[in-house]
Amino acid sequence: MEKWYLMTAVVLLGLTVRWTVSLNSYSGAGKPPMFGDYEAQRHWQEITFNLPIKQWYFNSSDNNLQYWGLDYPPLTAYHSLLCAYVAQFINPDWIALHSSRGYESQAHKLFMRATVLIADLLIYIPAVVLHCCCLKEISTKKKIANALCILLYPGLILIDYGHFQIMYNSVSLGLALWGVLGVSCDWDLLGSLAFCLAVNYKQMELYHSLPFFCFLLGKCFKKGLKGKGFVLFVKLAGTVVASFTLCWLPFFTERAQALQVLRRLFPVDRGLFEDKVANIWCSVSVFLKIKDILPHHVQIIVSFCLTLLSLLPACVKLTLQPSPKGFRFTLVSCALSFFLFSFQVHEKSILLVSLPVCLVLSEIPFMSTWFLLVSTFSMLPLLLKDDLLMPSVVTTMAFFIACATSFSIFEKTSEEELRLKSFSVSVRKHLPRFTFLPRIIQHLFIISVITMVLLTLMTVTLDPPQKLPDLFSVLVSSVSCLNFLFFLVYFNIIVMWDSKDGRNQKKIH
Repeated sequence: MEKWYLMTAVVLLGLTVRWTVSLNSYSGAGKPPMFGDYEAQRHWQEITFNLPIKQWYFNSSDNNLQYWGLDYPPLTAYHSLLCAYVAQFINPDWIALHSSRGYESQAHKLFMRATVLIADLLIYIPAVVLHCCCLKEISTKKKIANALCILLYPGLILIDYGHFQIMYNSVSLGLALWGVLGVSCDWDLLGSLAFCLAVNYKQMELYHSLPFFCFLLGKCFKKGLKGKGFVLFVKLAGTVVASFTLCWLPFFTERAQALQVLRRLFPVDRGLFEDKVANIWCSVSVFLKIKDILPHHVQIIVSFCLTLLSLLPACVKLTLQPSPKGFRFTLVSCALSFFLFSFQVHEKSILLVSLPVCLVLSEIPFMSTWFLLVSTFSMLPLLLKDDLLMPSVVTTMAFFIACATSFSIFEKTSEEELRLKSFSVSVRKHLPRFTFLPRIIQHLFIISVITMVLLTLMTVTLDPPQKLPDLFSVLVSSVSCLNFLFFLVYFNIIVMWDSKDGRNQKKIH
């Protein structure tokens, strides 16, 4: 009983932090003509409520796609419609066609904040609590501490409740987490359904699609494709087809409808990357203007090939040797590959990598905490645009202190605890003196943290040179990108040496 009291207290603390951050000004407040991303969510409620479903994704006099046109899958549109019905009941002016543009009032802000909090309570937070309760080989105290750290992760809080105010990232991430729990506990059909709903809520969940596919395919192979494996494969295929069909059914009436929705979901004309995102393309473009050198279609091909090559080894390994642990780490490496190399990446897409990193927090607390700190830092330019410096500092410090005290992260840096034992043993067959890897990682952590602190101070206190107005933003994205490249190598090493680590741990015990 005491465990549930403590878990409830953790959930209430997480909700309190979220609500406090949401009291800050939101993106685009009082800034016509677009008013920012808060207005985007309100406008989608206006459009879905007042227009027939066939007009939601088409440009018209009533639906100017240049003014926050709907560019997420049908499930997001249905969610907007549901919120719109509630808004209509409370105050029809909030979603009145045309006249509600840029609507701002304290009552409406309260309503929008409540919709995010309710979504968190219904989808994301229960999934986090269940994940932590299902963790094996750790004490009840550690399970509660794990839930606290995940719920205090500053990146998601600052984006959903600070910058975008009501971006509902926790809905898609929560559905994806339910999917991870389902397939990890052999509830494969329910897990597949949850993940299909996540993809149909936000298309960026495709970052996680290959690990799901490879893990489930590996399960089918393991059961035998001539017996139970084939039956499972058919059931999974039926679940995927049925869930997508139900979500897209209103748009399948005409071919033009479905194609228009797809064009809105994948706007390849926007370019290789947006703003100062911490991926390889933005960082390389500082020295080599890829957008100017390569034709648009070549950029798409190159990014596709690099993304595929970087995630292929982990996916092949997972297919041949499916395991829940391997699945979690492959989710991290694949999502990070997509973030670093794929086409049209936004800064907030790093949240798609942060979710699976949260799932391995109890297994590699030192490296997970480090990554989650860098992921929040990588969005610094985005957060500073909306005066979120103080919430960023406070939530980041709270998260770091929670992780450091709950997991004693600075004591978890041996080869075994970094999951690098078998890799180091393999290297020592050729380089007997290769015993310094943990020390290198500790020094890199210190350098990384000092660099992030200094860049934050410089960005806040100094004015960039007139000839280089984006200097600090570029430095933040480039430094973050270097960190992410290091993590990509690290997580791939864990994936590829996973089975050996497992055998070594058994021998030790």
